[in-house]
Amino acid sequence: MVSIPLPFVLALLLVILFARTLIRDEGRLQPATIFIGGSIALMVTVGLRWTVDFAVVRFLQPIVASLLPPLAWLCFSNLRRPSLQHLWPHCLAPTVVLVLAAQWQRWHPPIDPILALLYFGYGAALLHSVRGGFGDFGNVRLSDTEGARRATLAVGAMLLGSGVIDLLIAVDFNLYNGKHAAGVVAIANMLILPIVAYAVAVMGGAVPTQTDPDSNQSEQTLSDAPQRSTAPTADDRRIVTILDAAMQQKALFRDPDLTLDRLARRLAIPSRQISAAINRTYGRNISQVVNEYRIRDAMRLLRDTELPVTSILFECGFQTKSNFNREFARVTGTNPSDYRRSADNAGPTD
Repeated sequence: MVSIPLPFVLALLLVILFARTLIRDEGRLQPATIFIGGSIALMVTVGLRWTVDFAVVRFLQPIVASLLPPLAWLCFSNLRRPSLQHLWPHCLAPTVVLVLAAQWQRWHPPIDPILALLYFGYGAALLHSVRGGFGDFGNVRLSDTEGARRATLAVGAMLLGSGVIDLLIAVDFNLYNGKHAAGVVAIANMLILPIVAYAVAVMGGAVPTQTDPDSNQSEQTLSDAPQRSTAPTADDRRIVTILDAAMQQKALFRDPDLTLDRLARRLAIPSRQISAAINRTYGRNISQVVNEYRIRDAMRLLRDTELPVTSILFECGFQTKSNFNREFARVTGTNPSDYRRSADNAGPTD
């Protein structure tokens, strides 16, 4: 019976995920799709490295491995549509690894520790970008921000774990001539695939595929965690008043694809200022505040109409029942069905 090395099996599964993501995005190469492509390339080179071990494969493996952390950052951080000015620093590490790999036959440069530091650095940066739950994602649906945060944390932890794996393999080669390296790689691959699939699925579903009609306007994306001060400023109160008027009069919260960037364009206020004003005024992030408008609208519909709960959650701007139930419980302390029953029992009020 022919056995297929585990990295090739995982690469095949990732190819299926790549195809599904490409079909979902109508053939457009989104950052998540590129990240899957990088993961496939890494799995293939790892599989070749531990089966045929050609010189060209030994040359390519560290280079491909050095590309994955920057791809993960560009996919899961807040750097949406980065300019060339933002992109070039992420090319430095792969370029250095390329030069060192080309010099391997001459003086055996320490590529493995460099790769480990690269994975540690990007993993820590991703975890730092969503620290404390206050990181905002400009292009993610506001109802899906929490899922995007968890996916980013998962990928950051995966990169840190990959850095540990690289160090273990380097130690194994130095002490035991690589006796345990194949087993370490196999276990690492089995752990990595579910994380990649989960993170890509969450991010892919959280980013709207429709083009915003205002997308030709300049965009302000939020790349840092919002500042937290002890009290809101006068400008913060002005921004909150504008936001509240737009939510009350135009019901912007009913847009299921509403993102921070899209909201910023509608209000003609930079997204960074909106996010900071919301955090200083309410002590919560923008997705929580927008979802509170949605939940208040849902409470009204539950009291005053006979619409099914599923219809209400879509009417209010949610896309999944799980997000709706979670936010409803956060705001009201109960679930939609119990709230409707209690409202019915209370009867009309004067």
